[in-house]
Amino acid sequence: MKKGLLAAVLFAACAQLALAAGAFDGAADWLEEAITSGRLVSVSLENEVGTPPPEPSPDTEPLYTAALTITERDVLPSPSPVPEETPEIREATIYSDLDIDNATSFEIDPAALMSEGLSLELPADGPQVLIVHTHGTESYTMEPGYEYTESDYARTTDCEHNMIAVGDVLAAALEAQGLTVLHDRGLYDYPSYTGSYDRSGAAVQSYLAQYPDIAIVIDLHRDAIGDGDVVYKTKAEIPNESSSQIMLLVGTGENGLSHPNWRENMKLALLMQESAESKYPTLMRPLAVRQERYNQQLTTGSLIIEVGSNGNTLREAMTAVELFADAVGPALLELVAGGE
Repeated sequence: MKKGLLAAVLFAACAQLALAAGAFDGAADWLEEAITSGRLVSVSLENEVGTPPPEPSPDTEPLYTAALTITERDVLPSPSPVPEETPEIREATIYSDLDIDNATSFEIDPAALMSEGLSLELPADGPQVLIVHTHGTESYTMEPGYEYTESDYARTTDCEHNMIAVGDVLAAALEAQGLTVLHDRGLYDYPSYTGSYDRSGAAVQSYLAQYPDIAIVIDLHRDAIGDGDVVYKTKAEIPNESSSQIMLLVGTGENGLSHPNWRENMKLALLMQESAESKYPTLMRPLAVRQERYNQQLTTGSLIIEVGSNGNTLREAMTAVELFADAVGPALLELVAGGE
């Protein structure tokens, strides 16, 4: 990891801890400096999965079968502070330059991994890609004509204005590239946020049982950057487009959960990252690698994709996934079995 990127990761973590402790004024200043430098790396996902829950009692029926014991869950963070006034929105372009934000102790050599080649193969027939939403109620900053009713701050069950709507656009854009996509429009974080990963994981397992050849599973989220008074919108610097940025996230299971094939997911992420940056150099944020696994142990083609932040608008997020599909679609088609 480059020294500048490592400093940004540590800096962002310190800012989040300061915010949680109530040091809003100082943390806001630090956060602004980090954003201005263009190197802030989000740490929001670290709060979404915690330690394994206690072992269920003998009278409790487990959600998964014995082969998929529940070993990860959401931990409900402190409620997002609801600003007394409309928060200030500031733009930030978080440059990637093919950097990797590695929050694990694993050594990652992108060139060596890609030289091994991908074991992933997309089926020639049937569904190839599955899109799910562990946190489907995540929503964006409202703009005229795109108002919605909030179920919580920056969340809504209105599927025309939350992550489900972004997933609809991504599915259509990938299909326009020639891929076959299933889009699960279920809300797994409502009415309870806790247990979202258990529920979305069970859904993925069900799809894989019905369509075992599904090769790629995308868990589509949006990020959150800021404190109560200032939120940041990520901006891809693309002429004639108003687009958020996108971040890919790979889980490893280094926190003790079994995930032996995470490097295969990493190879897919590297392929997507390079393809997107080659066509749209500022569309992507640094590729994030984390200790948790986020249900990514279920396939060797599973990723989290973070589209923009709560400071972005829905239209900016939709534009981002259209550009992303345009860039990565041809690379994914080359992985189809029997293709040239």
